[in-house]
Amino acid sequence: MELTASAKRHLLVPAADMEKLGSKSLLRLERSEGIFVYDETGRRLIDGPAGMWCTQIGYRRQEMADAMSKQAMSLSYNSPWYTTNSPAIRLAEKIAEFTPGDLNRIFFTTGGSTAVDTALRFVEFYNNALGRHAKKKIIVRKDGYHGSTSLTAACSGREGNWKNFDIASDRISFVSSPNCRLHPGLTESEVLELLVAEFEFRVGELGPENVAVFLAEPLLASGGVIIPPTGYHARIKDVCERNDIIYVSDEVVTAFGRCGEWFASEKVFGVTPDIITFAKGVTSGYVPLGGLAISDRLIERISGENGKATSFANGYTYSGHPVSCAAALANIEIFERDGLLEHVREITPYFQASIRALEQLPLVADVRGIGMVACVECLIDKTATVATDLDKRTSLRIDELALKLGLIVRPLANMCVLSPPLVINKRQIDDMVGILKEAIMRAAVEMR
Repeated sequence: MELTASAKRHLLVPAADMEKLGSKSLLRLERSEGIFVYDETGRRLIDGPAGMWCTQIGYRRQEMADAMSKQAMSLSYNSPWYTTNSPAIRLAEKIAEFTPGDLNRIFFTTGGSTAVDTALRFVEFYNNALGRHAKKKIIVRKDGYHGSTSLTAACSGREGNWKNFDIASDRISFVSSPNCRLHPGLTESEVLELLVAEFEFRVGELGPENVAVFLAEPLLASGGVIIPPTGYHARIKDVCERNDIIYVSDEVVTAFGRCGEWFASEKVFGVTPDIITFAKGVTSGYVPLGGLAISDRLIERISGENGKATSFANGYTYSGHPVSCAAALANIEIFERDGLLEHVREITPYFQASIRALEQLPLVADVRGIGMVACVECLIDKTATVATDLDKRTSLRIDELALKLGLIVRPLANMCVLSPPLVINKRQIDDMVGILKEAIMRAAVEMR
């Protein structure tokens, strides 16, 4: 009770409900193991969202603790402005082995928001270095999410996050969410043509000479696990190439195994970006780390003989932090030793089939997913395309009931999202989906 009272008095958490500030505190977790976390009462909970899409290898891995301890006792910190360290060098080399195409230059940041922010700053630096000072416009999508810095928040198309923040920018232009459910009566291929035509029109409207970058998640994770029509990314990339627009793939959620690959852009979604951002799964959430991989083609245009009198003066106190990089190397070693990517590919069909079996339940309007991430969208009117406040309250009730039954679900408006640790097995999937099913059934009864 003492810690709960202290939290109410002193702690300001992300997305805090200011009306209730000081009157309640979040669920307090005390320990963890495997796919489970335990609250202050000792109750065991399945971690359905894998923390925040990130605890790929599960909790309480001794190898991770050992790697971090060993590095901390060797070199706990170095200034990235005028020194480097061995773990950062080895990690950059390792990540370059995994990236598609020629994305071989790695820059480390502190997390996903700073990775995306750095990618956008690099694009700005790149065009200025080339003398293209008008080429500044950023095209992003409604329902997308890219971070919490001023710039990345402005690029995030979840308007519910904007209230009481001054984040609008005339540099940023939004195109439609690639959500096929928003186009009832149209086929997937027809929706694709609409989206591509809209993007081409927007580039023409803004002027190709003014458009610098298209920023996109392979799947819109926090927007509700929205999976674009097949071929979407390749078609948009083609428009970008024809107009000298840099394509940034925001893989903060999808990289490091979530879709069964180190990076999902090329092998899962059929596109080779110019820049890829990553975070979360790179350390399985054990310590903060993020970064981006940049195409050699871009680097070559502004470096060497082409880089005179220029300096990419962007960075963070903890860029390439030695303990974080050592943790990432240990994380990758566990992936490779345990065949975790192969496990994800093997178990994904079972996971997706289990989740899709919920489609027949009352309140469930849509179930969608890819790899080890899925969304159950709940609507009282299953034919609706816009959620009401009652739909959102109902989904929140489902989340509350699931928690009582032993499962943490990621609540997103009227959607229940699951993206469990990648080490989950079939029996645990059954337990997880069974709890969510029971929660939905109980909520449906309460709605009568």
